[in-house]
Amino acid sequence: MKQFSKFVGLDVHKATIAVSVADAGRGEVRYIGEIANTPEAIEKLVRQLRKGDAHLSFCYEAGPCGYGIHRQLSDLGWDCQVVAPSLIPRKAGERVKTDRRDSLMLARLHRAGELTAVWVPDDAQEGLRDLTRAREDMKHLQRQAKQRLCAFLLRYGKCYSGKSNWTQAHYRWLEEQQFGQSVQQIVFQEYVDTVKALSKRVDGLDTQLESAASESVFWPVIEGLMALRGVNLLTATTVVAEIGDLKRFASAPQLMAYLGLVPSEHSSGATKSRGAITKTGNAHVRRVLVEASWTYRHPARKTAHLQRRAERTSEAVQDIAWKAQKRLCARYRLMEGRGKLKVQACTAVARELTGFIWAIGQELPQPAPNR
Repeated sequence: MKQFSKFVGLDVHKATIAVSVADAGRGEVRYIGEIANTPEAIEKLVRQLRKGDAHLSFCYEAGPCGYGIHRQLSDLGWDCQVVAPSLIPRKAGERVKTDRRDSLMLARLHRAGELTAVWVPDDAQEGLRDLTRAREDMKHLQRQAKQRLCAFLLRYGKCYSGKSNWTQAHYRWLEEQQFGQSVQQIVFQEYVDTVKALSKRVDGLDTQLESAASESVFWPVIEGLMALRGVNLLTATTVVAEIGDLKRFASAPQLMAYLGLVPSEHSSGATKSRGAITKTGNAHVRRVLVEASWTYRHPARKTAHLQRRAERTSEAVQDIAWKAQKRLCARYRLMEGRGKLKVQACTAVARELTGFIWAIGQELPQPAPNR
């Protein structure tokens, strides 16, 4: 294991970085000062700190500034950790928070080994993740626009009597609606145009996602996960882009805990009390897995569409996918028979689905990081 002689805590902001250094051992932590958040300033800082053949290890909190500093320091040959803010030990009762104090705390805890590093995606993986998140954001805006349009129509007593909204028949019905005031007609048309524009953007992002996923080095893993029932291209790509190498988790329960799908617990002595899921970790993956779990309400069967997707994978992956379908469908019926709410049953199914995703990940080769 490499021995570091200096541990550097960086409190990173948009324009500035507060810097503190802790020498190896039990020496006092020193506040160096504040530098500009630019590549040139960071290079200058490294040159100053490395004097005397020092071995440096940097750390900073994960946040809105991304992984640029981590990549720059790694390319320069230095160790750098991006740490989880929610897992930083903090003293109870602390009421004073400044950039200086934060950098001193990071340097001190980094030297003590009490910080938890997060997984840092490579450039290709981060690009794929940005695409899935952009699609999620656009879908959210589309849903809001549809709700506003429906609320506007309801306010004036205009209700569609057809089977489903947002079909061609529904859009034809929308074109026929008339309002008494010209300004109301303008407002209505703006709402309709907004829905159409956002729907077009969602479709465009879906096309880009399909192209990017099929051309990426992660495609074998994505294709393998799509053998599972309920796991479509968007779900599989989101899982791979957000989690990365599934083999970095030693066990399926570890992945379940990482996604916040395990029950919370408050036990003491002989008393054991478990509550709702922890909801820690990656909310993007947790959401798509819970959505996928709703497909297991129906009996297990190999549809033609699912069979075609599964045939593109290995026999081992196909066996895992069919085993998952049989178990998870039975699991849902069992919980429903016990009187559990549908939401609770689907969440439990999502937790076990995570285990099968982990199992498929162990069968497939993971692409090497690429910058």
